[in-house]
Amino acid sequence: MTATRPQGPGRSWLLRLVLTFSFAQGAVSMARPAVSYRALALGADERAIGVITAVYALLPLLVAVPLGRRTDHGRCAPLLVVGVALISGGCALSGLAASLPVMAAWSGVMGLGHLCFVIGAQSIVARRSAPEDRDRNFGHFTIGASLGQLIGPVAAGLVISEHDGRMAPTSATALLVSGAVAAVSYASLWRLEQRARAVPPDAAGRAAGPPVPVRAILRTRGVPAGIFMSLAVLSATDILTAYLPVIGEDRAIAPTTIGLLLSLRAAATIACRLVMTPMIRWLGRTALMAGSCALAGVLCGGLVLPVPVPVWALAAMLLALGFCLGVGQPLSMTTVVQAAPDRARSTALALRLTGNRLGQVAAPAGAGLLAGVAGTAAPFALLGVLLLASGAMAARTGQARGGPDVPSRGARSGRSSRSLARRNTSA
Repeated sequence: MTATRPQGPGRSWLLRLVLTFSFAQGAVSMARPAVSYRALALGADERAIGVITAVYALLPLLVAVPLGRRTDHGRCAPLLVVGVALISGGCALSGLAASLPVMAAWSGVMGLGHLCFVIGAQSIVARRSAPEDRDRNFGHFTIGASLGQLIGPVAAGLVISEHDGRMAPTSATALLVSGAVAAVSYASLWRLEQRARAVPPDAAGRAAGPPVPVRAILRTRGVPAGIFMSLAVLSATDILTAYLPVIGEDRAIAPTTIGLLLSLRAAATIACRLVMTPMIRWLGRTALMAGSCALAGVLCGGLVLPVPVPVWALAAMLLALGFCLGVGQPLSMTTVVQAAPDRARSTALALRLTGNRLGQVAAPAGAGLLAGVAGTAAPFALLGVLLLASGAMAARTGQARGGPDVPSRGARSGRSSRSLARRNTSA
């Protein structure tokens, strides 16, 4: 029986998945700064903000790999349904919480829902994309996240007001609204897996084998670099979202302006992903990954220069930083998927997400401790170190055996070989 070729990005499934991701991520991106502002209104300091931000990632850290194993041998769509429900409930109930521990708990539920959604959605893209289309499809898929990150902070900034002691009720309202936004995701969840079950003829036998050990997946060349890059980039986005409001408070920048600055960063990320394919052709995947991480690390340090930086300069740095950070997530997905064994792709993606959540637990908690000791600049210095190390790791992986560039060139070489074979047959 001839297998059906995975459908390209022009098909409606990818557009609907991007829309669904936009609403889900928009809800989370609206809720994260709202949680920070509500926690500040309830008396939290920098350390408490770091702990609450870390709890968001704690539950996902424990269940990511089992969910990936399940998805390797089952359907992906149920995870999206469960994920949206948990995101919506976590956002709304965080707004109703009257204490920091309860808020932290519901923030963890929100993080678990986000993990479920992302594992299911990424696995759908991996299954339905031909190898040569994965960079493009993952790039388009992550535009959904960037759209949510663009709209969510602006919406939070418009709803939240710090005047006349209103931050506590208005931040609660923002969290309730974010729960409603997440629920809208259900409108485009229908039939995302229809016709997605077809696989290449030789893949069925490989998929029926025993589970690939986690250690073997982690030892596969390219997987550790992809995981660490994703960890560093997501930690940067996460700490920016959590601590830019703190910088705003220190420098008397209004919440509305902070929301606009965060949205500028997301808009630059969208622009980056729209031109991902020509950038890969021009620079190569290895140089693009290494260079973008290194430049992002330098820009993180620039955000907290000891000399007061005007808002327009912060906006320019966040635009450049957002463009650089746009590279890491889609290319780390492609790197992990193409390096992992076929029957363990969802598990490999789950390991990547486990690395993300580990970073989301350790980086904000470490950032909170550093901020309490050394001030608000310390978390951004930590981000700079993580991103520079990620760029170095990507460069080393690329130099060894061709690194992450190999799959893209291999896909093109495969098409060239097939064309040559057709010409030889015709001759």
